[in-house]
Amino acid sequence: MTLLSFDEQGIDVVYEGIEFRLEKELVEEATRKQYPDVTDHEVLQMVEDDPPLSGEPQRIAEILA
Repeated sequence: MTLLSFDEQGIDVVYEGIEFRLEKELVEEATRKQYPDVTDHEVLQMVEDDPPLSGEPQRIAEILA
């Protein structure tokens, strides 16, 4: 299970017991989108090869609101 914690500057990730941070600029570069427009599903796909996606994707802007 992957845990994501979003803030204005990036995302703290816990993946298979390993903690790391995805900075806002890296997320924007990887997705070619502005940070607030990236969805949680897109972030999961950056971290995992084949993540189990459930529910509707949420934009970071919605998560931080």
